[in-house]
Amino acid sequence: MNRAPVPGDVIGVGAAASVQFGGERKLRMRVVAVDFRATYYGYAWIAGYMLDRDGMAIDKREIFVQVAGLVLLRPAARRT
Repeated sequence: MNRAPVPGDVIGVGAAASVQFGGERKLRMRVVAVDFRATYYGYAWIAGYMLDRDGMAIDKREIFVQVAGLVLLRPAARRT
């Protein structure tokens, strides 16, 4: 991703974001919150809902990932 995720984005999380999500363990997530606590440069805590194939939320989770390794699947809807 060329920007930090924002609430409402749907992101792909795979091995480029964290080795924990390599191979069949990769997931799709709808972002609820992003926390840039002072940790490692380029990493963030992301809270959101894991999505199934139909885009339905199946579990809430908080993950620690490298932002540059995330894939933006669907940007958040613009608010007017």
